[in-house]
Order: sequence, then C-alpha cells, then structure tokens
Amino acid sequence: MTQHASELLEVRDVRTYFPIKKGILARTVGHIKAVDGVDLDIREGETVCVVGESGCGKSTLARTILRLEKPRTGTIKVFGKDISTLSGAELKEYRRTVQVVFQDPMASLNPRMTILETLTEGALAHGLVTHADARKFAAGLLKEVDLEEHFLDRYPHEFSGGQRQRICIARALALQPKLLICDEAVTALDVVVRAKVLDLLQHLRKTRSLAYLFITHDIGVVRRIASRVVVMYKGKIVETGSAKDVLDNPQAPYTKYLLQSVPVIGKPLPEATDRDFDA
Repeated sequence: MTQHASELLEVRDVRTYFPIKKGILARTVGHIKAVDGVDLDIREGETVCVVGESGCGKSTLARTILRLEKPRTGTIKVFGKDISTLSGAELKEYRRTVQVVFQDPMASLNPRMTILETLTEGALAHGLVTHADARKFAAGLLKEVDLEEHFLDRYPHEFSGGQRQRICIARALALQPKLLICDEAVTALDVVVRAKVLDLLQHLRKTRSLAYLFITHDIGVVRRIASRVVVMYKGKIVETGSAKDVLDNPQAPYTKYLLQSVPVIGKPLPEATDRDFDA
C-alpha cells in the first residue's frame, strides 16, 4: 500500500446499519443506525479520540474501518485506496497497515498459545520474519512494551491484566502498522496501570510514527493523549476539533453534557434526556 500522502485514513459518509427482524419469517421491519453518515480523517502520527456513551456507534465505526462490518453506504480509504475494493495481496497489506487492540486482553489472546507463538504468528504468515529469527523478533517486541524475554514461554493466564494488554499491543506492532485502533484499550485497567499503558502508547507513537484511532468514553484519557477529538451521539458526529477546543470550549449540547458528567466529589451529576440533544 503506497504511502504517498500525510492523509492516512479518510472516511466519507459511512453508514453501518443492522436490521431489526420480527415475526416467524423474520422480516426486516427497520434498522439500527449504528453509524449514520460519519466523516473522519486521520493523518500520519496523529491521535484521534472518538468519545461518546456506550451504544453511540464508536466500536461499530472501528469494526467498519477494520472491514469486520460492511457499511451500507460510504467510502473508507487508507492512503488513498478504497478498502472495499481490496483483495488478494492488497487486502493482506491493508491488514498489516491497520491493526487493533481490544478492550479485554484475555479474550483477545488464545489461551492455548504461548506468548512466543502469539507474537510471531502474524509476522510469519506475512513473511516478515523466519522461524530461525522468530524468538529474537518476539523478544524485541516484548522489550518495546517493557516486558522481559523469559515471558515468551508462558501462557496468557499467567499474566496480570496490564501485562496481557502490553502483549496485545506487542502483537499489533509485529505487523508494523501505520494505524492502530484502540477500542477501549485501557478501560479494564486500574488507574496506575492505565497511566503507564497510555505513556507507552505515546512513546510508541513517536518511535514507530504510529497514528491512533482511540475509542473511549473516558474524558481523562482524551485529555492525556488526544490530538483531535470526535464526539459521537446516536451514530452521528456532533462535534469535532482539536482536543483543546472541544474540551475547553465545547459547542454541542451533548459534548457539554459529557464533560459535565465527569464525576467530581461533592458535585451532583447532570440529568438529561435524548430530547436535550436531538436536533
């Protein structure tokens, strides 16, 4: 996939709907509009945070970009190429270019595979490493995420949640991606471990020239790492801009509500209904 522009990802008018079926014949009577006309750009080396409440379409957007869901309409381009048209060698290269780290590391790792096997499976399949060099390659990946080489012969259940998530990050790095999609990647971690993993991701962004699409509902995470912020509500983008502009001077009513909902000791949470945000 030729890298000829600073614009890494271009999403235009993407709509991903899921059918609602009823009756004995399971007729389609409507659709859930999980992603409803989304436009999004990510440049090389940029961290874009997509925020919003659970069910707003953040993860479906990520899965659509990964080609795990098929959009009803719209285009998704990576380095100028429409991913819906890719097949064969080009699709295989796209799988390398865009990698993902999911929320639950234990569910993401095969419990029957050692860490060595986990870290080298993809690289071997893509011809990035030989069997003779696999252990050295995997040890280098662990070092990048601050883990030790002797972990290679262990299994996922032998690690803490934070260590498992570092292993998932290392596995994603194995294919030398340019865009890393992090879908609530630090939500399941405690506060101290979360901060360390976020620092690690920031470091990798610089050393690896990575771009991030970071899916989260945690405003604290957004303040820490975001270059730009995209706010989603009911499948639509209701506000976007630099992290400073959106967090310090929100314009959309829903964005204001999200920021007011961040817990503060002694301050009651705001009450609102969908009518307060719908146009």
